[in-house]
Amino acid sequence: MKIAIDAMGGDHGLGLIVEGSIQALKELDVELVLVGQEDLIRAELDRVRGTDSRLTIQHATQTVDMHESPAQVARKKRDSSIWVATNLVKSGEADAVVSAGNTGATMVSAFFLLGMIKGVERPAICATLPTLQGTSVMLDVGATVDCTASQLYQFGIMGHEYGKHLLNKPNPRVGLLSIGEEDSKGNDMTKETFRLLRESPLNFIGNIEGREVFSGNADVIVCDGFLGNVSLKISEGLADAMKKMLMREVMASRLGRLSFLFITGPLMRLRRRTDYAEFGGAPLLGVNGISMICHGRSSAKAIKNAIIRAEALAKGRLIDLIQRDIEGSLTQPATTGPQTA
Repeated sequence: MKIAIDAMGGDHGLGLIVEGSIQALKELDVELVLVGQEDLIRAELDRVRGTDSRLTIQHATQTVDMHESPAQVARKKRDSSIWVATNLVKSGEADAVVSAGNTGATMVSAFFLLGMIKGVERPAICATLPTLQGTSVMLDVGATVDCTASQLYQFGIMGHEYGKHLLNKPNPRVGLLSIGEEDSKGNDMTKETFRLLRESPLNFIGNIEGREVFSGNADVIVCDGFLGNVSLKISEGLADAMKKMLMREVMASRLGRLSFLFITGPLMRLRRRTDYAEFGGAPLLGVNGISMICHGRSSAKAIKNAIIRAEALAKGRLIDLIQRDIEGSLTQPATTGPQTA
């Protein structure tokens, strides 16, 4: 198996991308292709003594900055690292692509080069969240801002397969993010989505409110990209603020500083559970190939874990499973929904 890495993406430069790739090779039996400016990549590999026969370089002359319009990639930057890396997946030379660069550019490259899975109307970014019962996934968290009910229904199908085969949940519970638990709550779009999910064979548990997201009652949380992205960013900000407030309170008194010695272990375990680096990246579901989107601030550990997850997605044939279920939903009456067997 071969995975293409956008070596020029990310806020922290080439070094962490290379370091994370080398770490991944220590845990996986895969080949990695670092895509970007060859001289810079080779210099970084020499600096860290990164010599592994499974690690190769694919030269790309252009880079995409974080502030650039994604549309520029398709028009003017077809030799950028993200475009070239995604094209390796299209041509069959790689099984997946991983990028911590411009999210919009990653999505545009995947959309134009890989295309959509037959029957899927719009892509969805599928984020993994820590919960009181383990982990859950939320989709979409930013790919498709304005959704129709049928598109949200498709997100439910894709999330079901992701939760079943990648999170090892035999019959994942699917919830619809809304403003109330009752099926009468929400706007017209969420009400129609509720009907579609309820009439499907998915394990639909109904609407869930924002306060329930981290309870773990739902394994798959369905929402549009606008609501999902806002929810995710608020959650990230709250987690960061809570950590800082806790440390401020602990260090404010002598007794607090003394007690810190006894709670260091639990705090470190909590930090690991809520650290995005543990999850690596979020797959862009719905496109006809494996495309992993990482946080711009990704550490080497995050890159490593994103590569590990990309390998699992490719090995688990997630694209084929989604295609099967989407096709099943199209061949059944509207009230029957997708095939999940």
